[in-house]
Order: sequence, then C-alpha cells, then structure tokens
Amino acid sequence: MPDRVPIYLDYAATAPLDPRVADLMSECLRDPALQGNPASAHAPGRAAAVHVESARGQVAQLIGAQPESIVFTSGATESVNLAVLGAARAAGSSKRHVVTARTEHRAALDACRQLEREGFTVGWLKSGTDGSVDPGQVAAALRADTALVSLMHANNETGVINDIAAVGRICRERGVTFHVDAAQSAGKLPIDVDGMGMALLSFCAHKLGGPKGIGALYLRHRPRPALQPLQFGGGHERGLRAGTLATHQIVGFGLACELARVGLATEPARIRALRERLWAGLQPAAPVAQNGAAEPGLPGILNVRFPGVEGESLLFALDGSLATSSGSACSSATAEPSYVLRALGLSDLAAQASLRLSLGRETTEEEIDRAARLLVDCVRRLRAPLPAGASEAIA
Repeated sequence: MPDRVPIYLDYAATAPLDPRVADLMSECLRDPALQGNPASAHAPGRAAAVHVESARGQVAQLIGAQPESIVFTSGATESVNLAVLGAARAAGSSKRHVVTARTEHRAALDACRQLEREGFTVGWLKSGTDGSVDPGQVAAALRADTALVSLMHANNETGVINDIAAVGRICRERGVTFHVDAAQSAGKLPIDVDGMGMALLSFCAHKLGGPKGIGALYLRHRPRPALQPLQFGGGHERGLRAGTLATHQIVGFGLACELARVGLATEPARIRALRERLWAGLQPAAPVAQNGAAEPGLPGILNVRFPGVEGESLLFALDGSLATSSGSACSSATAEPSYVLRALGLSDLAAQASLRLSLGRETTEEEIDRAARLLVDCVRRLRAPLPAGASEAIA
C-alpha cells in the first residue's frame, strides 16, 4: 500500500466494499432483465424476485436461520429500532417493562429512551469492569411485566462478547422476547439463532464488506414474536417493512454474507493473530492499556488508551496516515468521552485517551507493523512536553 493511502483500521465503523460484491451489484444494476420491481408479477419483476430470494437464503444461512425468517431493512439501526420498538409496543398493556444495558449501541439506547417517553419502564443494566453483562444480572432484572430483553452480542467499541446463549436460555424459560444486536458479530463469530435462544436478531451488510443501506432483522418462526411495524405502505416483507426492495443492495448483502460464512473457517484466527501482533507492537508506547476484556472478544477490535495523550489529538496527528476512531462512528461528532468506556469505570480523561483500532479481511501484517510504528511515534511526540511521570497520573 503506498504511503499516501491511510492504513485502514476502522472496520468496526464500516468495512470497505468487497470488489466481488461491487462487481455483482454492478452486474445487477446493468442487467435489463433485473430492473423490475421484485413485488411485480410480470417477468422482469419475477426475475428480480428470484435474485432477492436467493440472497435472502444466503443472509439466513450466515446465522443458521430459514430464509422466511429474514426481513430486509435499510440497515442495523432500522432493524434494532424495529425489534425494540416493535416488540415492546406489540406486547400489550400488561407488558410495559424492557431490559437493556447502558453499553448498548445508540440505536437501542435511543429506542429505549423513546419507550420511556411512551410510559414504559426500562431496566438499565451495568456492565462489569470487563465490559460484559452478567446473565445473572439479566435474570434478576426480569419482572412479570417484562416484554423484551435487548442486548448486543459483541460491543461495538470494546469488542467484548456477552454470553448470549445463557441469556437466551433465561429468556426462553421466563417467556420473554429476546433481541440481539449482532451488527458487529455477524460474519465474525459463529451464530446459531435457534441454539442461542434468540427471538429477534439485527445485523447489516456494510460491516461484512457489503454495501451500506441494507440490513436484516431475523424473526423467529415458531413461536413468532409479536411485532408492530414502524412504517406502512404496501405490505412488503410480510407487512413488517414497507417499501420497494432494492434488488442490487440485497444481492450485494447476500454475497457479502456468503463470503463471510466461508471465511469463518479461517478469518477469525488470522485477524485475532493480527490484533495480538498490533498489541505487541504498541508496547514501546507504554504506559498503554487495553479497555475491556481481551477474551472473550471479537477478533478484530482492540480498544486501547495511552495515558497522557488525548485521543482526538492523536487522531489529528495521524490524519492521512492511519484511519481509525476514538469510539463509535455514531458518536464521533460529539466531544463527549465515550459513554461505553465510562460505563466500564474509566474516568473522562482515560476515555478521552483511548482509540478503537479495528481490523478486517483486507488487513495485512505489513499494515499492522506500520500502524504500530506510527502510533508509537505519535504518542511519544505528544507526550514529550509532559513532565516525567505525568502520563501515568493523567489517566
């Protein structure tokens, strides 16, 4: 990779579009036979529908589901909103309690805050200092009027993995609908929706090397959870998501899921080794610490803090050389320290001294080594004006 091209370590925000996916989407856009509306009964519509249903099967296979369980949406945010708002509102007047964690993605947090405005009670769980949510804490939070539990499979900032299977068993035993946000984990960790007890699961294409603007909500077939739609007009996707299906986006999503499924045999181990290589390469910048537990964690996320160095200043110093972030892309426009890291017990200064480095399919050893050198050099340069020992005291 030429020096003028930044090393890309922001896969948790979005993965680069896989060239194979781009080629297939372009073919779909150019093919005159696929320009019909997939909901239309004529030949072009039927041809488009065949491609949509083939992709639906690929998407379902990634998570061990049946094709008819997949509802296409505009992305994981819409899928999370549909699951959280749709399931809570459909639960009836006797079920007005929802359980979630303070370290969830804003798509879930803001949806739960909306439910509070509508009169629901939300049980806000705290994670441990390792970043995970204890299944026993979930069990203790459940009430007779609990309509829904919504949790991430893997955190988007720290990569820490929750014991979803244990929570799924608890919810199944108590008859509570369980939603899982798998935007970060789908295609990077094995998922078996039935075996893990999920009633609803949300994920998207662009974290997998697919296009932005397309996602999916898995809806358990039996027993099917009650769900109210968020939008209306046409009865598409079994009446749960109105709007004309974007054939090329869905086809791209399907291939991205297929490539990710095949890659599960080798990619997690390769990427985990690269993450450990990066962590080792950052040790000359000591003091340096990892935020959240390394294991169980996503192979490709390393959230680190460099005491005495403000994360945004480090990003500015690296601009043009390294593309990464100081937290979730959905929160990057604010100057506030990461609410996820603060929930782990970090101070504002410690949270602001942190970077999220995320790796993916195209990451190479050479890039990792060069990124480590860049980070170490920048950290040393930014710490140089500090008095001796000050960095340890600052964060």
